[in-house]
Amino acid sequence: MKVFTSMTQWQTFRQGIKEHPLGFVPTMGALHQGHLSLVEASRETDLITIASIFVNPRQFDDKRDFDAYPSDYQSDLEMLEAAGVHFVLMPETGQIYADDYRFKVTESEFSHKFCGAHRPGHFDGVLTVVMRLLNLVRPDNAYFGEKDYQQLKLISDMVAAFFVPVNIVACQTIREEDGLAMSSRNRRLDKKSRQLAPELYAAIRNSATADEATEILLEKGFDVDYVEDIADRRLAAVRMGDTRLIDNVKI
Repeated sequence: MKVFTSMTQWQTFRQGIKEHPLGFVPTMGALHQGHLSLVEASRETDLITIASIFVNPRQFDDKRDFDAYPSDYQSDLEMLEAAGVHFVLMPETGQIYADDYRFKVTESEFSHKFCGAHRPGHFDGVLTVVMRLLNLVRPDNAYFGEKDYQQLKLISDMVAAFFVPVNIVACQTIREEDGLAMSSRNRRLDKKSRQLAPELYAAIRNSATADEATEILLEKGFDVDYVEDIADRRLAAVRMGDTRLIDNVKI
């Protein structure tokens, strides 16, 4: 596995890659089995698998959340190498945002609902960094988890709107044995919160309506941002102290 910290060197190297298809798994590090399932999906389909590790400051609406985001790059790299990743990009912020974020991708409708209604500017940061990473990697396939369903939908719509020649592959949510959706932020849950956290999945899965799920979550002590149904999905976001959890299920 070859690791690139210079995006200039990567761009030069990328010109020499002729093998296809290329699969891309963008991450913010703090890897878990959910991320590795994306790598596995790429390995099953693509000749070359590329991952990135970049904690994107532009998608954090709260600087405290950015400062507290977990990181263990050595462990991340060991996991990616063991999973069979061929190349890893680890850019610095100044390389991704050499323009100091003068140029960004903004979506005017869906990004203002659900998580976007509670995290101003979040999806501008997500869409902008994904567009930049896709232009750096130029993959055939890019893999995203369904846990971040709103993000997945926005990225899919973005690449279609801008005619980006990449196939966005949606991968199912990977869960702990008790049903909690795997997330890097789960590491920040204290023992009591971790025991309660799986009730989020149980409530949205088992309730007849979004309102019923909201009532259950409030009764159990969650601070509920939203529980709403859209098409065939029920989306939810809750807070447990300083940690925000999201999840969704098919309905």
